[in-house]
Amino acid sequence: MKAALRAKESRTLAAIRLIVAAIKQKEVDDRVEASDEQVISVLDRMLKQRKEAIAQFEMAKRDDLVETEEFEISVIEKYLPPRMGEDEVVLEVERALAESGATGAKDIGKVMAQLKAKLSGRADMAVVSRLVKARLQP
Repeated sequence: MKAALRAKESRTLAAIRLIVAAIKQKEVDDRVEASDEQVISVLDRMLKQRKEAIAQFEMAKRDDLVETEEFEISVIEKYLPPRMGEDEVVLEVERALAESGATGAKDIGKVMAQLKAKLSGRADMAVVSRLVKARLQP
């Protein structure tokens, strides 16, 4: 934040302030100091919100707002752990399916709970869910 202030990067500074405000809001709501997992959860939620907003702005042909949201995504991603590649996610899904002994659609919840604990913050859970459903549904 200080580096952005000194460099007079107002867009970066605004994005960082949004991140800090979201984390502080989480702390106030829960009345505890946010743990690393909670911070990652907040950042993931912010990322998801930005991606949804981009889809809406693109439909409305608001390229200026799309650019702003994309910039905010780039700043948020700097504070998240490195994302797993598609191959790594597929490997983790296969491993979780083997460990849980899941056989059908009724086991999706059990597998997703196991994967969420492992992959939260490191993989897009929507992609993980799509992969699990594809493997378990006939």
